[in-house]
Amino acid sequence: MTNHTFLTDEEIVISQNTNSVTERQLTYPQLILCAVTIGLAGGLVATVYYFILEALMHGVWHTLPEWINPYFPSWLPSSNYVWIATTIGGLCVGLILYFMGLPGEMAQVVDKIHSPGRIDVRKTPAMVIASLVAITSGGSAGPEAPLVQVNGSFGSWLGDTLKLKTSSVRVLTFCGMSAALGAFFGAPIGAALFALEIPHRRGLEYYEAVAPAVISAIFSFAVFRISTGMTIGGFYHFKSVPALTPMNLLEGLVLGMIGAGVAVLFIYVFRFVGYLLEPLEHYRILLATLGGLSIGIIAFIFPQTLFFSEEQIHTVIETGMTLGVSVLLMIAVAKMFAISFTLHSGFLGGFIFPLFFIGANVGLAIALAVPQIHPTVGMVCLMAAVNVAVTKTPISTSIILSVLSGTSMLPVIVIASFTSFLLTSQVVMIRTQRSRTKTVSDLPRERLIASSI
Repeated sequence: MTNHTFLTDEEIVISQNTNSVTERQLTYPQLILCAVTIGLAGGLVATVYYFILEALMHGVWHTLPEWINPYFPSWLPSSNYVWIATTIGGLCVGLILYFMGLPGEMAQVVDKIHSPGRIDVRKTPAMVIASLVAITSGGSAGPEAPLVQVNGSFGSWLGDTLKLKTSSVRVLTFCGMSAALGAFFGAPIGAALFALEIPHRRGLEYYEAVAPAVISAIFSFAVFRISTGMTIGGFYHFKSVPALTPMNLLEGLVLGMIGAGVAVLFIYVFRFVGYLLEPLEHYRILLATLGGLSIGIIAFIFPQTLFFSEEQIHTVIETGMTLGVSVLLMIAVAKMFAISFTLHSGFLGGFIFPLFFIGANVGLAIALAVPQIHPTVGMVCLMAAVNVAVTKTPISTSIILSVLSGTSMLPVIVIASFTSFLLTSQVVMIRTQRSRTKTVSDLPRERLIASSI
């Protein structure tokens, strides 16, 4: 016999009043005000992070080498500074992680967005310090991941402080993530959509956060650009593309297919490196030190692979055609290993621009091998296809690359992005990506072909 419990009208009123005290729901104007606040704070955080990172990078890779260059022994050329610096940087990263703990990475951020809908602000100090050291040390990971966690955790903290419902806290967390990416990418709408797409494998689902996230991204973008003096518009100066024709649409389709294959190769390289380093997983200091040494050795052979590649993509655009097809492809494969050693050894950071760099090299190599393909079309389409296959963000990636490249190639980029997206729908890199209605345990394990980043 089933027992039923019924509440009286008075008990229902008391219950509702109790819930209203413990969990609040923002009005829409209040939500927008919070989004603006988060955007302003996010822009300031990104600005401070940017200036600190620039100072550290200049000190380690310009001032210090000039100072110690005369003291290098004759048997050790000064060019060896690269692997020495990355190894020492790896040791420092390991020490930070050992004493401050692991602050988490992208897969954990994605998981926390789904449940409990917030990012722990207590991990922020470790993330900031470790990521600054990791990026300064030359690792192939960028500042977008630490900025996402820092600003996302601020949104979560604000929501918890205001005692909001979980759904509202999640929206404010998305606002923080969007603010971080809006400053970093320089494309507010694309950045906000990226933050909303990356938790999922098959399209944006937290649609209620779109408007607040875009508003946060816009304000963060404005604060960051005003504070740093950076211009607004295309970041990369590709060769102008002639008027698009239907043939360019077909090229986008083919290049999307190639980009999907390149991304799958990267995922298997990532898995292979992870397998090699797995025995050292619990030896955090040794693992990070060996990771730094590996990054340095790769950069000693292929200097283009050093750092997170935002600037290095400029080099590909300007001088890549002089390298030839085989060298460009070797650089792309070397970058795959550099990213893998970076992330598996504990260097904290994002992988978006490193993936763009891989795509740019392969795309230019294709354009050199097949002169009918314009170099800009080849590079931008491969940049999109490789990133989309890994991150599952076809809409935002297309918008971001259209803005960064300063071209009118959006239709071609969209075709390349969605071709890669559909071809790799069963290929998972960030294992915690899922529908908002599912948990990690609901995901078929045979589809998780790569460990989490």
